[in-house]
Amino acid sequence: MSEFTEHSTGHPDTDAVHCGEKRWLGSITTPIAYTSTFVFKDMDEVVAFGKKKIDHYEYGRYGNPTREAAERKLAALEGADRCMLFDSGMSAVSATILSLCDQGQHLVITDDAYKQTLNFVSKVLPRFGIDATIVSMGDYKSMADAVRKETVMVISESPTNPYLNIADVDEVVRIARKNKLLSVIDSTFATPLNQRPLDQGVDIVIHSTTKYLGGHNDILGGAVCGRKEVTEPIYEWRRVTGGVVDPMSCYLLIRGLKTFGLRVERLNQTAQQVAEFLEAHTKVRKVYYPGLPSHPHHEIARRQMKGFGAVVTFEIDGDMDDTMAFFNDLKLCLLGPSLGGPETLITHPALMSYYRESREERYRLGIIDELVRLSVGLEDPQDIIADLERGLAKVRQE
Repeated sequence: MSEFTEHSTGHPDTDAVHCGEKRWLGSITTPIAYTSTFVFKDMDEVVAFGKKKIDHYEYGRYGNPTREAAERKLAALEGADRCMLFDSGMSAVSATILSLCDQGQHLVITDDAYKQTLNFVSKVLPRFGIDATIVSMGDYKSMADAVRKETVMVISESPTNPYLNIADVDEVVRIARKNKLLSVIDSTFATPLNQRPLDQGVDIVIHSTTKYLGGHNDILGGAVCGRKEVTEPIYEWRRVTGGVVDPMSCYLLIRGLKTFGLRVERLNQTAQQVAEFLEAHTKVRKVYYPGLPSHPHHEIARRQMKGFGAVVTFEIDGDMDDTMAFFNDLKLCLLGPSLGGPETLITHPALMSYYRESREERYRLGIIDELVRLSVGLEDPQDIIADLERGLAKVRQE
C-alpha cells in the first residue's frame, strides 16, 4: 500500500490515527524524510515534473512527505481543504497577516488576542504600512464600526489567553461577510476537537501545534487551515520566506495526534473538575473557565463548542505575597509558560509573561498580581486538586 489515506472518515479519532499517511514499505508509522533535496531518476522525469504531468518532491522548503502527511491529517481534523505547517505559531500568524495584507490596508483585531500577536500587529505592521484597530473582545458593534474601506481582515482568538473569553464566531463571520473581509480565528486553546470555526464560515483557522496538537511539550510549530483559494497567498509566502517546520517535528506532531481525541477528552473533564473545585474554595476570589455558568461567555461556549478546554484561570483571594506563597508550595504543578502537554503547568502571568510591563500597564491589561493560569495535564484529577489545595493552604485568611 503506497497511497495516502486522503479522505476523512468524518470521525476525528479515526482521522487522527489514519488520515494523510503513507504506508511506505509496509511501515505502520510515517517515516521521517530527513533530507533537504529530492533527486530525479532522469531528465524525462525532470521535464514531466516541470510540465506538472507528475508529482515529485524537489526541495525541502517546497515539500516533504512527512510534513505533507501531518498537514493532511490536520486538514481533515479541521475540515479544511488545506493545512500549511510553519516552524512556530507566530510564524503562522505573521505569514497569514503579511501575505494577505498590502501596504495601505487595515485589519481589525480583538484586544485580548495572544500577547505576541498584538505586539506584531501594533509594533511590526506599521513598518510595512499596514494599520490596525484593536477593539474590545465581545463588542461586535465596535468591531463593525472599526471597518474602513481599506480593511481586509478581522482577527479574533477563541478561547483567549488568559481570561478564556469566547468569540461569538457567528457574529465575527457576519461582520466579515457583510464587509467582504477575511475572517481569521486563532483556535489554539480550543483544538479542532472542541471547536471547528471553518464549519461556521470562518475563512482561516490558526493553531500553535506546540500545544494540544503535538501534545507532549517537545515541538514548536504552527498551522494555518482553510480553503485552497483563500490560503494560496500564504502557501506562496511560505515557499518564498521559508518558515517551514522540520521533518522530525512533523513526525512528532503525527505521533501526538494519534492520541489527540483521548487526550483532549480527558483534559476537558479534568479542567471542569478543577474549575468547580476552585470556584467553591474560600481562598479563591474568582475563576475564569467557559465550562462554568459564572463565565460571561458560558452560553456562547455551550452553543459553539463541544468541550471547554484544559486551561483554568483564577484569582487568589489575597495579595502578591499570598500568591507567591501559593506558587512556592506546589509540588505537582510545574511552573512554566506553555500548555497542552501531559504535565500540568501553572504560570503567574504578571511575572512570567508581562514582566517587562510596569504594574500600572499590567493592571490596565487586566493582568493583576493575584492572577494564576493553570493548564491541566493528564495526571489524576484528584492529585492536581490536592496540589492546588496544598498551595492554597498558604494563603492567609483575613
